[in-house]
Amino acid sequence: MSAEYRAVLWNRNKKLYDLAIAVGVVAFLGLFVGVGIATRPRATIETLLIRGFGAGALLLLHVVLAIGPLCRLHPRFLPLLYNRRHLGVCVFLLALAHGGFSIVQFHGLGVLNPLVSVLASSGNYDNLTHFPFQALGLAALVILFLLAATSHDFWLANLTAPVWKSLHMLVYVGYGLILAHVALGSLQAPERPPALAVLLGIGFVGIASLHLAAGWRERCPAQAAAGEGSAVDVCAVSDIPLDRARIVLLGDERVAVFRYRADGGERIAAVSNVCQHQNGPLGEGRVIDGCITCPWHGYQYRPEDGCSPPPFAETIPTFNVRVADGRVLVDPRPNPPGTRAEPARVVSAVAEEEPS
Repeated sequence: MSAEYRAVLWNRNKKLYDLAIAVGVVAFLGLFVGVGIATRPRATIETLLIRGFGAGALLLLHVVLAIGPLCRLHPRFLPLLYNRRHLGVCVFLLALAHGGFSIVQFHGLGVLNPLVSVLASSGNYDNLTHFPFQALGLAALVILFLLAATSHDFWLANLTAPVWKSLHMLVYVGYGLILAHVALGSLQAPERPPALAVLLGIGFVGIASLHLAAGWRERCPAQAAAGEGSAVDVCAVSDIPLDRARIVLLGDERVAVFRYRADGGERIAAVSNVCQHQNGPLGEGRVIDGCITCPWHGYQYRPEDGCSPPPFAETIPTFNVRVADGRVLVDPRPNPPGTRAEPARVVSAVAEEEPS
């Protein structure tokens, strides 16, 4: 991160990503409508578009939910994370088109306000086969709107990262509402297509499996309890790749222990694993130009004091660390954000630099 860095910038890469999204959406809708006309000649264009927009939103939402765990499983997926919020806004726009067309076609010509009609068209909330599934879709659309409206970094900065992150965890509530909306709608449809239920099950199992796999991979080996004021032996120096980190769990705190070159030798420093921008995993990043660089959006922090380089003002907690007999010992008590903690010197050189 440098003085020219901008957290949100409509640069060439983002324009290319957005162009790819737009082309993909148009191609999907064209294919969906084309196949629908061929297989269901009695279906109207309006009906096919409603289903196409809904299917596109659901498919893209699965992609959005899969990006996070995929990035934790392998760094090759990190470029997708760079544009995830744009994908989320696209999910909302597709869902809005789906909901808008549906309300106009099925509720626009009645005596009631269309939105009131959606909620009051069926009161059978105690009957699964007649449950008002459209109300679930409307609730999900409200959540997607809230997430899309607060996707800009302006809201991230003003709400603070923890609040913003908690708010955007509502995406899983929206996902559950959408699955219920589609499943109940399929159940109440005259044709009751079995393939849709199978696809919904595959999608849910796939997303759940990715999250479980990512969670399992993040299990940290250094969980030994330490007495008050004592240091925890977290690993050997050679266990930490050069210019990278080993993530350890000290109490309830995830700590990133970095090994890097500085002042003609190797140093070990420990900082909080949580980036102040969007709670990104700093320990999955690298030391670039002497700064720990978050793999999500490029925010940087000096390993010795947890401060972002000027003119930026973000700070993270640091941890006191020392090296003894080739082992890394970390005090589990965090220092206040921005506090200098002298990096430990690696006296004996590691036999061979590990690949980055």
